[in-house]
Amino acid sequence: CPADQNGAKMSRRGSGVLLHIVSLPSPYGIGDLGSSAYRFADFLAESGQKFWQILPLNATGLGDSPSPYNSISSLAGNILLISPEMLAQQGWLEREELARLPVLTGKIDYPAVIRGKVPLLRMAYERFRGRNDTGGYEIFCAENSSWLEDYALFAALQEQFPGAVWNRWPRELRDREPEALKSWKEKLRETIAREKFLQYIFYQQWMKLKQYCGQKQIKIIGDLPIYVDYNSVDLWVNPEVFKLNEQKDPLAMAGVPPDYFSSTGQLWGNPVFNWEALRSRGYSWWIKRMEQNFRLYDLVRIDHFRGFAAYWEVPPGEKTAINGRWVQGPAEDFFEVMSKRFTELPIIAEDLGVITEDVNELRRRFGFPGMKILLFAFGGDFPDTPYAPHNFEENCVAYTGTHDNNTVRGWFENEASQEEKEHLRNYLGREVSPAEVSWELIRIAMMSVAKTVIFPMQDILSLGQKARMNRPATTTGNYQWRFDSGEITPEISRRLKNMTEVYGRT
Repeated sequence: CPADQNGAKMSRRGSGVLLHIVSLPSPYGIGDLGSSAYRFADFLAESGQKFWQILPLNATGLGDSPSPYNSISSLAGNILLISPEMLAQQGWLEREELARLPVLTGKIDYPAVIRGKVPLLRMAYERFRGRNDTGGYEIFCAENSSWLEDYALFAALQEQFPGAVWNRWPRELRDREPEALKSWKEKLRETIAREKFLQYIFYQQWMKLKQYCGQKQIKIIGDLPIYVDYNSVDLWVNPEVFKLNEQKDPLAMAGVPPDYFSSTGQLWGNPVFNWEALRSRGYSWWIKRMEQNFRLYDLVRIDHFRGFAAYWEVPPGEKTAINGRWVQGPAEDFFEVMSKRFTELPIIAEDLGVITEDVNELRRRFGFPGMKILLFAFGGDFPDTPYAPHNFEENCVAYTGTHDNNTVRGWFENEASQEEKEHLRNYLGREVSPAEVSWELIRIAMMSVAKTVIFPMQDILSLGQKARMNRPATTTGNYQWRFDSGEITPEISRRLKNMTEVYGRT
């Protein structure tokens, strides 16, 4: 296998910013793929950055606090990220229709966003349908039919049976009997066409933004969750590649044992894979998924990479993840197949948590860079911890923190022990204030040997814990943070660019 599967995409020192699309400024209550995304790309370019890392773009359904890591499809896009502004530019909406919407600022209120945005999207479809202007839409549907047909039907059936998980649909639908599928496709024909249109618009807007970033020499780092949600089209269409019983209920749930984030572990609740069934099919489900992600992004961070070596399996009915067990994953066999299928594997391995030597060996064998988190560097195992900058290897991606951590300032003000603060002070050689601690960690990451360094936007803005994106092991109040356009000042851009140049990352 090649020593570095990422090729030229990470061949030089570089830096970038972690910011999910939902966190961009927008008057519609949630960040989208419109003008603010292009302005953010401009900010990255002007600041000398090479990477924009985002969270998963997958469709999340329309719940009150949807996590991008719990998706109804591993291939469909999140329609809430569609830009109404761009729909108006294309003639699918009228400016007056946008002006009638209430302006939603501050944290994301998902129910309010859904109430305002979904009717607009459906209005755009009606206008599209009325004009019979299909062109690129028909090409998109044909090129993506292998997943789009099933997804659109699944989304339409969810609307038909609100609140019902797919395995509680009528038996003939649950088991995908051909006559039932044919009958429901005809009955829900218009809803299915609308869902296809919304996917067409989403991917049209996304690919346009990705192309713009490419022109600015900015590479997109996407995020691929290893697991999918039980209530997803993936489970409905491919139940045989997951561990399910005869009634198609999960035989085991995914999670992780007690760790940094939770003393009882994290019980994610996702069904686990039937790796034997996947192997016998040549990992075709995964190949299709990888193919889509490599098309959408320049590099792909695989969340919970260690699950390919071994995964934590929890019996159904458990309330915590404590009573689980480690089960062997596909390991080298999986990535050998992927290496033969793709000319390169531009993968970043999220190797955090309980990491054993077999996980490290798997990552090294295929040349995937792992992740180093500075917020983990100053604890009781300092200075020997692999998260301390002086212990970094070149082939890694260093972060101040991730979407699962507190902000650097929030950590310093609310979580860091006196021991951690003392270690940090000794490492820096001086006292540091809460207002400056984020930039001090950015600086020591920048000067490290790590080939790539990434910083959450909250740390660049020196924000406290109210700007935290996610609290693992909690299910409410997450993925709501947004920044205001006025927070990015010329001084911040100059400071970031200067530091990038000083440490040879331009």
